[in-house]
Amino acid sequence: MNGDAVTDSGLWFRVEASSAASAVRRAAERLGEQVEMGAARIADLAIVAAELTSNLVKHADDGVLLLRPVRRAGQAGVEMVAIDSGPGMADLTVSSRDGHSTTGTLGIGLGAIVRQASWFDGYSLPGRGTVFAVQVWPGEPAKPSWAGGLTRPIPGETVSGDGYAVRLADGRHQVLVSDGLGHGPLAAAATEAAVAAFRDAPAGAPAAVVSHLHRSMSHTRGAAIAVAELASGALHYAGLGNIAGVIVDGDGQRRGLVSLPGIAGHQRPTVRGYEYPFGPDARLVMHSDGVVDRWRLADYPGLVERSPLVLAATLLRDAGVRRDDACVLVARSRA
Repeated sequence: MNGDAVTDSGLWFRVEASSAASAVRRAAERLGEQVEMGAARIADLAIVAAELTSNLVKHADDGVLLLRPVRRAGQAGVEMVAIDSGPGMADLTVSSRDGHSTTGTLGIGLGAIVRQASWFDGYSLPGRGTVFAVQVWPGEPAKPSWAGGLTRPIPGETVSGDGYAVRLADGRHQVLVSDGLGHGPLAAAATEAAVAAFRDAPAGAPAAVVSHLHRSMSHTRGAAIAVAELASGALHYAGLGNIAGVIVDGDGQRRGLVSLPGIAGHQRPTVRGYEYPFGPDARLVMHSDGVVDRWRLADYPGLVERSPLVLAATLLRDAGVRRDDACVLVARSRA
């Protein structure tokens, strides 16, 4: 990381050695300064970064960490998501207690993270790996979000052509996933235009929002996009192109959502909205085509009860295709 500001999409680090752990800690401290967190909480943030990365170096296979700013309720904080592919833990709650160790150390790593964090959540499955998400806020922590997601660029690129956004517009809880055509800066510019247009779009049903985005993106190379709105007992959805949308019911049953052919920003696509039942135990999963659609939540006992961010990170780890940009967003019922 250089001295440039960290964008909301964040920075990915591969954490396999102590030198990477030091780089993450320094980057976290600079990000804390960027969001004006204050010296005391920056010191707490450094502890969290050091312990997260230390655990990845000591225990993880293929450990990576996402560092990014997080904004909500008029304040800014720092979020870190640590992801690995094994060996996993049988009981993450027990492993997070001070004094618990599997390697003969003092066992204070995860306990220190829990003490310093404003919010944390995690999921671990033996043989599959662990996801641990942490937020550090300067004051009272913001309420956990009803939706969460993350993106990862294709190897060799520093920016991702995939992206997502979440908004509350005139009482409407809406989410967007965008996949800019191709890779690299031009694909990222298309998705940035989609995100900006989404945040500024007049409140309306998803089909109207998608039409607004299409008109706003004519200066870009275009993107596949989908917008969903979570209402009481129902989900409204409209999409153009190859964005996967799936409702997972409380019993694990999957229902695919309809997106129509087209490229936002180009041609004259047909835009149509659809409505689906969406119960209080349902989850919405949306992802770009950088994520294969063969995942099943039934393969992850208890994952559906975790936060949307942890669920999204787990799916990105196991279903993300390495040869493409990737984005996963998860939202829970508003009932």
